[in-house]
Amino acid sequence: MRETRVAQISIFENYAKHEFAERLFYLSSLLDQWPDILTLIEKDLINLSTKSVGRKGLTVENVLRCLVLKQMLQISYQQLSFHLADSMTYRAFTRLAPEFTPGKSALQNTIRKITPQTLEKIHLLVTQCLLRQRVISLEQIRIDSTVVKSHIAPPLDSQLLEDSVRLISRYLAKSRDCTSIRIRFSDKRKPAKSLAFRIFNAKKSEKETLYPELLKLVRVVLKQANRGLEKVLREAPKTTMTEQWLTDVKHYRDLMLNVVDQTVRRVIHHEKVPATEKIVSIFEPHTDVIVKGFRDIQYGHKINLASDQRGFITYLGIETGNPADSERFLPVVKAHEEQFGCFPKAVVCDGGYASKANVEAGRGLGIKRVVFHKRVGISYQSMGVKRKTFERLRNFRAGIEGNISELKRVYGASKAMWKKNDGFQAFVWSSVICYNLVRLSRMQSG
Repeated sequence: MRETRVAQISIFENYAKHEFAERLFYLSSLLDQWPDILTLIEKDLINLSTKSVGRKGLTVENVLRCLVLKQMLQISYQQLSFHLADSMTYRAFTRLAPEFTPGKSALQNTIRKITPQTLEKIHLLVTQCLLRQRVISLEQIRIDSTVVKSHIAPPLDSQLLEDSVRLISRYLAKSRDCTSIRIRFSDKRKPAKSLAFRIFNAKKSEKETLYPELLKLVRVVLKQANRGLEKVLREAPKTTMTEQWLTDVKHYRDLMLNVVDQTVRRVIHHEKVPATEKIVSIFEPHTDVIVKGFRDIQYGHKINLASDQRGFITYLGIETGNPADSERFLPVVKAHEEQFGCFPKAVVCDGGYASKANVEAGRGLGIKRVVFHKRVGISYQSMGVKRKTFERLRNFRAGIEGNISELKRVYGASKAMWKKNDGFQAFVWSSVICYNLVRLSRMQSG
C-alpha cells in the first residue's frame, strides 16, 4: 500500500551550491508548509482496498515533488528518471528513499493518476493561503486569454480518414486477444495510407478524383467494424477486456462517421463546415478550433487567466469551444468572489473583454474601477477612472503578457503534452501550480 510520506526525513539531504539548487531548497520548504496538498492527492493515489503488504513504491509526497520537478525542467519521464538517479539535488528535493530510483513507467503511471480536479483544488488551496498571508492582493487584477495547443499535427481530411482506418483495423486485428473472437476482415491500412500520401502531394484537380477512392475504402472499413461489433456482442464472453474493446471500437467508429461527414461536405460538396462541428484529431477529439482576431488558426483550448500585482495567477479557466472574451468577463470576476470571498477593487482587461454591459455589471458588483486597455467608446467616467488612472491601469495590464509568456516558455503551457481531455487539463493546471510556487520561492529567497 502506498504511503503518504516518509515520517522521518533524512538528515543527509544534500543540495548543490548553485542558484537553481537554492531555489529548489526554498521550494521544498514551501511544500512542507502545505501538508493539506498531500491529503488532496491521497484520494487519487491511495487505494484503501489494497493490502498493506509488498513494496511501498513512491510515496504521495514523492509523486507531488516529481510532478513539480518535471514541470520546472520540462523534460520527458525518461529524462526525469535519469536525473533522479544521477542528481543528489533532485533526489534531495523529491525525498526519494536511498537506493530507490523510479523508472519512467512508474513515474508516468503515478503522476498521471492525479486528476485535473485535484490540481484545481491544490491551486485554490495555495492561492487562498497566499491571500491570507497578504502575498497575493486583490487591489488590482488583470485578465487576458490565450490558447494552449493540443499535441496534434495540423489537421487534414485525408490524414484523419487514414488515421480512422488504421485505428479501426488495428482493433479488428487484435479482437482475438481482447475478446477471444477472431474477426475476418480485409486489411485496408496500406491502400489507405498510400491514397492519403497521394492526396497530400496532389494538385487540386487530382484530389477531387482521389478523395472518392479513399472514402470508398473508409466505408468498407466501417462495414467491417459494424460486422465485427455484432459478432463480438453475439459470441464473446462478457469480460472487462471485451467491454473495453467494444467501447473503444464504437468510439472510433463514431468519430470515423463524423470525419466522413465533414469530408464529404467540405471536399465533395464544397460546403463550409462550422468550427464547432469539426473534428481535427482522432486521437484528441476534444480539441477546439480557435481563431483569435486575424491571427493563424490554432488547435487546442482557450484559457482565461487573471494575475495580481506580483504576477501570481489567481484564476485559470479552461474553456470549451471558442467563446468571446466579452462573455467570460463576469465568470472570471465572480470566480474571484467565490474563491476568495470578495471582489477585486480594480479590474483591468484586454480590449476583447470590453463592452458597456460588462462595465455596468462590474460596477454593479461593487468593483470600483472596470478598465479595458482599449476604450471602444466607453467613457472614463463610466469605467470609474480619470485619464491618468486609466493610463496607469492600462500599463499595469501589459504585465499579464509577460506572465503568460513565462507560463508558456518556462512551464510548457504553450502545448499540453498529456493525452486526452483530462490529461490536457491536468497538464495546464500543473503548469500554473508550478509557476506560482516557483514565483513564491523566488520572492522569498530574494
